[in-house]
Amino acid sequence: MEKILSSCYKVRFQDCDPFNHLNNASYINYFLNAREDHLLENYNFDVFEKLRTDGQSWVVASSQICYLNPANVAETVIIESQLMSFTSKSVNIEMRMWSQGKIKLKALLWTTFIYFDIHTQKATNHPVAVTDLLNSILLPIEQNSFEERRNSLMRRVVA
Repeated sequence: MEKILSSCYKVRFQDCDPFNHLNNASYINYFLNAREDHLLENYNFDVFEKLRTDGQSWVVASSQICYLNPANVAETVIIESQLMSFTSKSVNIEMRMWSQGKIKLKALLWTTFIYFDIHTQKATNHPVAVTDLLNSILLPIEQNSFEERRNSLMRRVVA
């Protein structure tokens, strides 16, 4: 099963700032939309269907992002995502935005999602089927901090 998921997106005019760069807040929308697409297209996992049928899905608990190179209006970018780690109630996802050809790293995002039950309004344990999926797609990273990971990825781009 594929563990690093990837897709291309076009930077839209309405998502940009006056400098024709993707607006800082829009990066997170692009990343979250990509992850949703990745789950559906690669694992046939629809987070909204899960919420409708079981009343459970993930909500964002925290995010850490760095902007490294601007994404420009009308540019096609590559967004990758992978599951770095998980617990019984959470997942930690890394997402990377690249220029075409993966020449420049545009942005790096780490997001923690909590598995949430809409009926109890509390975090809940992943069901067995979800835990099985998570085990099959887990791809830990070597670095222990966001800064170490950013620096490692930047060194790879330069090399």
